[in-house]
Amino acid sequence: MQHSASDHSDDENQGAGYLFGRGAQMNTSNRFLKDEYTRENVEAIDDWSRENTPTQYIEQLAKSIVNKVSSPDVGMTYSMNAYAGCEHGCIYCYARNVHEYWGFSAGLDFERKIIVKTNAPQLLRKQLMQPQWQVQPIMMSGNTDCYQPAEQRFRLTRRLLEICNEFNQPVGIITKNAWIIKDLDILQKLAKKNLVSVLVSVTSLNEKLRAVMEPRTSTAKQRIRIIETLSKAGIRTGVMLGPVIPALNDHEIPRIMKAAADAGAAFSAYTFIRLNGAVKRLFFDWLQKVFPDKADKIWHSIEQSHDGKVNDSRWGIRMHGEGPIAEMIKQQYKKFGTMYHLNEDHFDYDTTIFRKPAEQGKLF
Repeated sequence: MQHSASDHSDDENQGAGYLFGRGAQMNTSNRFLKDEYTRENVEAIDDWSRENTPTQYIEQLAKSIVNKVSSPDVGMTYSMNAYAGCEHGCIYCYARNVHEYWGFSAGLDFERKIIVKTNAPQLLRKQLMQPQWQVQPIMMSGNTDCYQPAEQRFRLTRRLLEICNEFNQPVGIITKNAWIIKDLDILQKLAKKNLVSVLVSVTSLNEKLRAVMEPRTSTAKQRIRIIETLSKAGIRTGVMLGPVIPALNDHEIPRIMKAAADAGAAFSAYTFIRLNGAVKRLFFDWLQKVFPDKADKIWHSIEQSHDGKVNDSRWGIRMHGEGPIAEMIKQQYKKFGTMYHLNEDHFDYDTTIFRKPAEQGKLF
């Protein structure tokens, strides 16, 4: 029997060993470590328990917080991440591989061991005070979601936004967590000065699919509410359809774009799934466990859109894929973007009003 995302039942395809509330179902090996213990074939080892352990927050002092982005096709020049790793647990997340630099796995470690850069606000202030800083928008969540559950405890994103407001520093945000509404006041202050733009990521309106693909994120209904709340508050807000996964969520493009437009979204963006590094193995394992009847079709559809692979590193192609399936998705995105009047606004961050606190004092 063939199962679609809409008729999927947790009980049908997930066995007793499935870790509910987690995206990854194992820890893949870390390419930077010579010696480590991993369990990649659960059936072969009977005496290892597999517990869904609680999330661990690891506080660290970072050396820098603003990073130059060299990739020309990601739409940002600088990024800023107060957290490394992400409890949201999105199985497809390309940022999983970055966790290996910290000595952890891109699998379960990525969503259970969260690095908290406690000195992030001080580092941002130091960066903006540098004489050589040439004002460019900084994207928050270049790697992991700045409003993931850790933010409820540490509030680093809030403090970073306050500093951006103090300096009149332009900032972009992408999130899938309703906690952003808690910062509506500071976002409104930035919006009045054309200093902020928000993308809300919506990959599916199907709650059963979201619950297994992005287990610890806000529901789709809550995300549409984010768009509505921020838009009504005068904050430029859009919808990110990413990643689009053929044979899994691509058919939802029209519904998502309409729901976002009805909620007040002013613009949109999309990406096509690509499975780089350890994410390839993690996603394959997840597909086999959650959608065994559809796994081959989904996997081969991704391959057909990346020159026979599931990952493509070619700039300009890797984000949207190529071939008939990718082209169909591209045309569908364009069609409904036009139909629902998305991407008709013209927006430029105001980089002319940037002032360091000392300079602001001289104005009075």
